[in-house]
Amino acid sequence: MQSHYLELIVQGSLYALVAFSVVTWVLIAAKGIQHYRLGKRDNAFGKAFWSASSLDAAAALPSGASPKARLAEVGFEALYVSDADASADLEHSWDRRELLERYLRQQIQKEYQSLESGLAVLASIGSTAPFVGLFGTVFGIIHALGAIGASGSASIDVVAGPIGEALIATGVGIAVAVPAVLAFNFYVRRLKVTAAELDNYATDFVNLAQKNGFRVVAPAGKAPLRPTGAQGAQGTLAAGLPAGVYA
Repeated sequence: MQSHYLELIVQGSLYALVAFSVVTWVLIAAKGIQHYRLGKRDNAFGKAFWSASSLDAAAALPSGASPKARLAEVGFEALYVSDADASADLEHSWDRRELLERYLRQQIQKEYQSLESGLAVLASIGSTAPFVGLFGTVFGIIHALGAIGASGSASIDVVAGPIGEALIATGVGIAVAVPAVLAFNFYVRRLKVTAAELDNYATDFVNLAQKNGFRVVAPAGKAPLRPTGAQGAQGTLAAGLPAGVYA
């Protein structure tokens, strides 16, 4: 293989690693901002929710852009009844409970998927970057051996350039992989903590709803949702969830 093509392969490996590094740090910053904002909004909503005088009062809280707020919103949708039905008996309480659990499970899954976005890219970069660097190193060494064969000399001025490029490719590959792996592990841990918090909040929400007869008076502008049958709800409940709600 000609020396020119060998140089292009090594340089291509370096450019690829630079692109990996840019993507890694963009994702690290984006995920950090995401977790910070959602954590701050969750804390604010949690204080407002637990400060409410009743579940009906909590249902009237403004919608928020946080996982717990969205979880509460879909939970209330399963519990809403009209003013005329507010004093009705609990004949369909279990239907409402199953509907509530289904809605909560589905929403937790959506939140989990949202927080999980980008982590697969970090994992891929962390696992492949060293091999990309090694790929460049191999062709850098081949380039150095070719230079030795062409010149008939193994002097330092002949091999220094190709060997230097090869070592740089290895170092850059490791330098790109380390922050990607560390960030992946950190955000996976944060994801598990957030999923556990949502799981606990969902459990508390179901307990509060049970004390309220699984009925909440729909605020103005909110149409009550008619629950589906128990059999259909149970079918959806079989779907798996990372945190294992109501296992």
